[in-house]
Amino acid sequence: MEPEPYLPYFDASSCPSSSRWWSRETMAVVTGGNGGIGYALVKRLAELGVTVILAARNREKGEGALMSLRAEGLVHVHFLLLDVSDPISITAFASAFKAKFGPTLDILVNNAGVSFNELHANSVEHAETVMKTNFYGPRLLIQALLPLFRPNSSNVNRILNVSSRLGSLDKVRNPEIRKVLEGEKLEDEEIEEMVRKFARDVKSGRWKSRGWPEYWTEYAVSKLALNAYSRILAKRLQGSISVNCFCPGFTKTCMTKGQGIHSPSHAASLAATLALLPPHLLPTSKFFLLRSSTPSRSHLSRL
Repeated sequence: MEPEPYLPYFDASSCPSSSRWWSRETMAVVTGGNGGIGYALVKRLAELGVTVILAARNREKGEGALMSLRAEGLVHVHFLLLDVSDPISITAFASAFKAKFGPTLDILVNNAGVSFNELHANSVEHAETVMKTNFYGPRLLIQALLPLFRPNSSNVNRILNVSSRLGSLDKVRNPEIRKVLEGEKLEDEEIEEMVRKFARDVKSGRWKSRGWPEYWTEYAVSKLALNAYSRILAKRLQGSISVNCFCPGFTKTCMTKGQGIHSPSHAASLAATLALLPPHLLPTSKFFLLRSSTPSRSHLSRL
């Protein structure tokens, strides 16, 4: 994916209240919201005046994060339990959201994700868990929450999937897989077959020779699948829900063992801007890429 010029710059923090399309009635769900980029994003959205549902799989950590935010005066934040790797938990989350808030969802940020590799190591020991959390989980959650997006919204509902440049097509060395994923008429079943093929290659021990991404392989394949699904979904929902992906870059989080070139708050600041773009600036089927220290110099690529 070659980067394209970034969209017209929009600073959500300096946007006057009279010009904002969002308000306290605007509802956002952020998964993996108890730490790292997720926590920083919940905080940023709440600071900007959005009501946020902090979703986390650990009740103690989720409630602790909620208490910390409310201690800072951010009272329009709520906690709901969600393990995106568990279909039953996803169903329960959707039911709890519907019971408490009704069909009022405006923004979904799929941020929760896992990787078990060290920075300079690579294994596929946890491939099944990584795929459940990073690809199947977001997909199932989107499907469960689609009926709960605000109907007839003039502001365009939006889904932002936190992904990675490691899931870019240029990381795939297998020409057959690349050809399928580059197809204009890509279907869900073709993505499913790619994931199943990867699982078979992992099980047979042949994944290294089959042209899969060479770095953080299981994580990269999960994001490759998520990016491909996002592209299909964007086409399917065009005109009603905007679907984009966002790579926060090398960020200092627990996944990187605290190493990185920028903070979770910096990545979250750009993610919040993307989630709150005015309807006339909001694209769909784009891959936003944080490359520099300033959001205005970021780039996007086509999914």
